[in-house]
Amino acid sequence: MTDALNETAPSDPRAVRRATILRLATGLAQGLLLYGLWQADQSKIWPATQRELYGALLMVVLFTPFVVLAGASALRWRTLAAWKGVAAVVVAGLGAYGVWSGDPAAKGVDALGPQTFFAVAALVFIGHHLVEPADLERRRIARYPTYFDVTWKHGVQGALSVGFTGAFWLLLFLAAALFKLIGVEAIDKLIKHEWFSFPATTVMFAAAVQLTDVRANLVRGVRMVALTLLAWLLPLMALIAAAFLATLPFTGLEPLWKTKSATAILLTADAFLILLANAAYQDGTETTAAVLRWAARLAGVLLVPITVLAAYGLSLRIGQYGLSPDRIIAAACVLVAAGYAIGYAVAAVRPGTWMKALEATNIAMAFVVIAVLLALCTPMADPRRLSVSDQVARLDKGKVKAADFDYEFLRFDSGRFGRKALDRLKVNSDAVVAQRAKVADALEYRTGNGRRTPVVAHPRISFYPKGAQPPAGFVTLYGRESSDDCLLGNSECDARLLDLTGDGRPEVLITHGWEIGVYGAGTDGAWRRLGGFQPQCGSVDTRAAIRDGTLSLAPPAIQNLVSPNGSMRFERDYGPCPPVAGK
Repeated sequence: MTDALNETAPSDPRAVRRATILRLATGLAQGLLLYGLWQADQSKIWPATQRELYGALLMVVLFTPFVVLAGASALRWRTLAAWKGVAAVVVAGLGAYGVWSGDPAAKGVDALGPQTFFAVAALVFIGHHLVEPADLERRRIARYPTYFDVTWKHGVQGALSVGFTGAFWLLLFLAAALFKLIGVEAIDKLIKHEWFSFPATTVMFAAAVQLTDVRANLVRGVRMVALTLLAWLLPLMALIAAAFLATLPFTGLEPLWKTKSATAILLTADAFLILLANAAYQDGTETTAAVLRWAARLAGVLLVPITVLAAYGLSLRIGQYGLSPDRIIAAACVLVAAGYAIGYAVAAVRPGTWMKALEATNIAMAFVVIAVLLALCTPMADPRRLSVSDQVARLDKGKVKAADFDYEFLRFDSGRFGRKALDRLKVNSDAVVAQRAKVADALEYRTGNGRRTPVVAHPRISFYPKGAQPPAGFVTLYGRESSDDCLLGNSECDARLLDLTGDGRPEVLITHGWEIGVYGAGTDGAWRRLGGFQPQCGSVDTRAAIRDGTLSLAPPAIQNLVSPNGSMRFERDYGPCPPVAGK
């Protein structure tokens, strides 16, 4: 067979030197730029003040260098330059859109969700392994063995480089600990500086890529061991999948749907079958044991019913609850799994060279995955945009009641699109919808009290006397006071209105059994916690006092003392607690 490891490993000393310099320079530049972006974010200076620009630059600096690291010794210079430019433009656009469509209040890295990072990483990896094999063979579509060899080579290189970089940091931490034993803290202080840690990490990763690139035999050996071990797991996985499907007629589908995670588990099974089948097939030129060939054929057939079950389960959830970002991503995964299932099933049943159609399927699905990822990361099929549109439509059509609608999803989990939808709902003609939308919009944190946002009274706060309503401003605190279990909905609480300040406006006294918290409106009209009362004796039933209305104001307390050095608060001595009856 033609091994791309031999074709891409440089043998000319000058070529090796050029690749080494280019990779190390790329790693150093990446580290310095990442440090600069981090420093800008910490100091709140340009470009961090331009959210979309910052997101674009961060993604470019983070991912584009990997194109150079992977292609420095294999791609022609003009191909490398063109591919790097295309990758930078695409990555920058996705980063800018990720920030723009996300939470408008998020700053820096927080504005980009983990899904954006994963999608961009997958796009760069798959895209590169479509470009490099084609450039090596000077063809638009390379032969499958070249795709296989280059992809697995870089996969192994990446894993070894991550391990090498991790070992480098372990040694630095060990050195810091050793020198601290004798009172020398220079190394410990050095590795804690970001100006050192960013460039050191990226340079060591680049050095590891270069070392593994010129040691083709090392990469080949690790790859063969990994593929051999994975391949012999295929018969077991195929047996497990077959036994699962054979058991379903006796158990029915109901237990499967009760897990509420059936689609995710079924798609995971699909992924393992696909991975292990490829480990057994490799590049199609190796002699493979008969048991592995039959296991691969069985796996190709089993993918179809497992994918159908995943699609059916997902359709049931969408029919019941509508679209959500997770369900849209799951639908995209089902679409990709369906493509693999059809291709592998055809490969399994087609006579002739075993699983030959797997090659064309893998190449075609690489392009499909790129298209799907681009759709998910752009307005075309943005999961947040589609789910917001669907959920609001369900509310408008009466498929979900106003009291059951998840307003907090719009506030916290759907980015810009959810915020805009919430603004529209705040002026909805339905008074219940409008009020709940206003309450959700005022939240700073999730209430922790389920899907529904309260209208006027918190569902676990009872106001006394019965029928009393909380002030409108107090409602806006629900979910915002992260230290108050009453406002977070973590405890059942009792509350009463009482004017403690003598300004004619009542404060809210609230308790869940010990301290009585006091909330009031400031001169700016905003409600906040003013303080609290703690009983001097454990026998005081604060909840009963709130419910029965037996609270009254004590005589004026002694005023605080003030001196040029500060103020001093008077603490009353209440004396011993009275004896409790029966003790």
